[in-house]
Parts: sequence; C-alpha cells; structure tokens
Amino acid sequence: MKICRVNVEQQTSSCEDVPEPWVRLGGRGLIARILLDEVPPACEPLGPNNKLIFTPGLLVGHMLSSCDRLSIGGKSPLTGGVKESNAGGSTGMALALLGFHALIFEGWPTDSSWWVVVISQDGVRFDPAEDLIGLGVYASAARLIERYGEKVALSLIGPGGEMQLLAAGIQNLDKDRVPSRINARGGLGAVMGSKHIKAVVFDTAGTSKPPIADPAAFKAAQKTFTQALMAHPQTAAYRDYGTAGMARMCNSLGALPTRNFSSGQFESVETISGEHMREALQQRGGASETTHACMAGCTIRCSNVYADPQGKEIVSPLEYETIGLMGSNLGLTDLDDVARLNWQANDLGLDTIDLGAALGVAADAGVLAFGDAQRALELMDEIRAGTPLGRLLGGGAALTGKALGVRRVPVVKNQAISAYDPRAIKGTGVTYATTPQGADHTCGLTIRAKVDHTNPEGQAALSRTAQINMAGYDTLGACIFAGFGFAVVPETIPALINARYGWGVPPDFLQVLGRQTIELEKEFNRRAGFTPADDRLPEWMTQEPLTPTGAVFDVPAEDLDQVHNW
Repeated sequence: MKICRVNVEQQTSSCEDVPEPWVRLGGRGLIARILLDEVPPACEPLGPNNKLIFTPGLLVGHMLSSCDRLSIGGKSPLTGGVKESNAGGSTGMALALLGFHALIFEGWPTDSSWWVVVISQDGVRFDPAEDLIGLGVYASAARLIERYGEKVALSLIGPGGEMQLLAAGIQNLDKDRVPSRINARGGLGAVMGSKHIKAVVFDTAGTSKPPIADPAAFKAAQKTFTQALMAHPQTAAYRDYGTAGMARMCNSLGALPTRNFSSGQFESVETISGEHMREALQQRGGASETTHACMAGCTIRCSNVYADPQGKEIVSPLEYETIGLMGSNLGLTDLDDVARLNWQANDLGLDTIDLGAALGVAADAGVLAFGDAQRALELMDEIRAGTPLGRLLGGGAALTGKALGVRRVPVVKNQAISAYDPRAIKGTGVTYATTPQGADHTCGLTIRAKVDHTNPEGQAALSRTAQINMAGYDTLGACIFAGFGFAVVPETIPALINARYGWGVPPDFLQVLGRQTIELEKEFNRRAGFTPADDRLPEWMTQEPLTPTGAVFDVPAEDLDQVHNW
C-alpha cells in the first residue's frame, strides 16, 4: 500500500511508502492523523493549506459485507475543525484495488480552469473539465461514464461544490453506476471545489485485491462474521424497511424532528414511514426496489430505489435522515415530495441533513410555509441559480439562522443535528455535543440502548461507549450496520485484521482504534481553537420543552466535559 499525493497547483503526483505512524490506521483515524501531522489547524479550510484526503478503511478491498466504505476528510469549512465523512459505493474498493492507503490532494489552483483527475495503474493525469462545469451530478456522471467507461469508479461534486457552498458533499457511484452515495457532511465538496476538481476517475483495470497474509484465517473469520450478521434480527428489519424504518420508532420516542424541531412527533408519520414506503414501492413496481445494496457484496441491502406511481425512479436511496429533515421537519406528508427534494439535493451535491435543517429554519423565518413542497422545490432552484438566498440555504442551517434572525437553529459546531432530537434521546445528544466532528449521529447513535432516553443520568457513559466503537468502525471502513454482526462476534475484528495484515492486534482492537482516533481529532480541534464551550448543544434546547414529553436537554455540563476522559 502507498500514499499517493496529487498537487493541483503543479499538476503532478507522487507515491511514497506509508509512514510508520500511519500504517495501522485507515479511514477516519488516518484522516485525523494526517490532518494533525500535515495541515495547520488554524488554516483557512478553503485556502491553499488545507488538504483533501481519500482513504479506505483497514478492512476495505475484499467485499466483506458492509466493510468497503470510503472516508474523505480535511479541515471542515462548516465546523472549522476536523472532518471525516464516509460513504458506501464503489470508490473505497477502487482505492484499495489501486493500492492506496491514502490519496491526498494538495496545493491551490493557479487559474480558473477546472479538472477531472484520472487515476490508474499508469499514474495520474489532469483532463479538462470545462464541459462539466454547471452540470448537475447526474448529468456529469453520465458524461464521465460515457467518456471513461462503465467500469470506472467516480467521486464528483455538483454545482454546490463548484460554488463552495458549506453544505456541499462529494458523490460516488453505487454498484449500479448511480452517483447517489455521498460523503455528505462538513462541506468537503466545497474543499474539492476550492481545488477546482470537478471529478476524480478511478480506473482499476488490471488491478487485483490487496494481498492477505493468512487467507484461510481470513476466510474463516469472514464466514463467522457473515453468519452472525445475517442471523441478527435487525439485519432482516433493515433489509425490509431500510433506515426509513426508524421514522415510527423516533416518533414513538418523541424524537422525530417536526417543523424545525418544534415538536418530537408528527401527526402524519404514517405517510412517511418505512412501512408505508415498502408497501407503496411493492404496489408501484417498475424501477422500485424495496431492498438494494449500495456496495457490491453487502448482504444487508438496506438501501432502496424509490419510484413514482408509474414505476419511474425518482431517487435512490431515500433514507430516514432525509425523511426526517426534508419530510417531517418541513411538515411534508408525501414521500414523493421528499424524494424529489432528495433528487435535487443529490444533483446539486448537497447534504440533505444540513439542507433540510436550513429549509426548516427558513420556514420558521417565513421564507416558505411548513407543508409547502412546491415552495421548497423552488428554493432548490434558487440554490442552483446561485442567488443570494440560494447560496444562504446551501451554506447550511447555521448560516441561514444567523442571516434570517432565527433562534431555533439545530446545530453543533455549525453542523446540523440529524433526525434524532437530542432532548428525547439524550445519549445521542451527548454525542452531538462532544464529538469533534460536529453534530453527527453516525459518531455514536444510542437510540437502541435499553435505557430511559429522557433520563440524563448515565447518558454520557452510554455516548462514550458508542463514540469509541463508531470511531473504530469508521477506521476499519465498516458500515454502522456491520456492528450488528461484530457485536455478536467481536473476536472476528482482530481475527480479520491479523489475517489480513499479519499484525497480532489485541482483542479490544476496535476500542483501541476508536480511542486513538478521537484523541487525534480532539487534539486537532484544540489546536484549531476549540474549547469545552464548543462541546454544547444550542442553549434553546436546554430551555425549550419538546412536545409531547416536555423534555429538555439537561445532561450536566460536567458530564459532557468528562466524556472523552478514559
């Protein structure tokens, strides 16, 4: 495995051996290590000193179910701190096939030209991208596939990234060549846009899977893990309903964001639930798929293809977090409307969580009415046109709230809270407050813990365990749902790593990775100027009761300050 560096200023590339401190890290952990080693923490995120880092996790490259995820990172223009965002699709596998431990984009463009960076076994080259500028993600991907072939992997930005909007992400192809898998959070698409890279093409022709030190041991551990994963009852639930199955659960807990987080229950939850989606798609047929894999080899298949009443695809996938932020949060009752908003966000290359939160804030300010899907779609056109209002919304919820004078802005470290209200699920609220990544449920979701979620006691410890484990999974390149299997057979994690690399890691390697990753991230943020005062939820969430439970976020500040003391 190698480190590949691409200098966008000089249009050169070089490969080097992996430095020893980086060898046993991948994904999220490696991003934190590289940032701390090479990026000035106080630098301008959209300036010349920031770096854009692509890296597969340690288990990527062998089609281990749910373990071929891609991490992209840099200093976030949204939070001002460390950022890693991970996604499924085919890019993570492509990096591993090309032998890259990390791909690092450095430097600053010298003129206004835009580029497609093409990477293969033959090296790196820069192809002009002027014909793609202004095109949405879907049209750009189709043109790139036509140009470079059906078998390439792609990472690309839409108009949001070109405009360097703070909610811009980076899209990747799924196994069906649809550019729907997004490294969404933290504005990394804006970082890619600041370097004038419209797309990265990964040509894996002639490559092979990374070597395995002990193939027999790897195969045995893989079999044990896969059996445990498939036997877990949650695997079947996610196969049938996908993440959309969370809508009813969150609503029952009073945690479903409704009308800009003013309530925790939505009176029309049944029309946007996973159960309703499954039934509708079964009836609609055509392009509809109630279960779909985002990565080749995934056995969970929690994704979907959402089609209209005529069976024509609208978007793939329609996930719970989008349903929450662009559905109930906007007072929308029709999944078709949510799906169309989702398609627009994908085509613009924007994070549906931050964009949905921004639209909710705008609705509180009277820019649109709750429940008005047509007006929401018109505002997406404003973003595409680059109007001042559009740029504001594309900048995310924090910027929108400041400009429009709204107090109820659901963000931490300027990043929007996702579709689990932290007043009703307080362990996840601790995660939102204290993770170095900004409000991010994937850094430690606690909704499935068998606790009283509205009781503040014990929530910090619950979040700590979840955060450590998730940082470990993100470093391995494992999907959050792979945890269903790994939790049953945790011994397969060190077994897989030892068989893959011949290292001899300890039984608690997941937790070792997680703690190391969080420590690196906290140190980068500390050097960037973050203090314990940044590890807090918005003040209004500690004061404004959430209906119907009347809960506020009341986990003591002392507990928050001790979360990462282990």
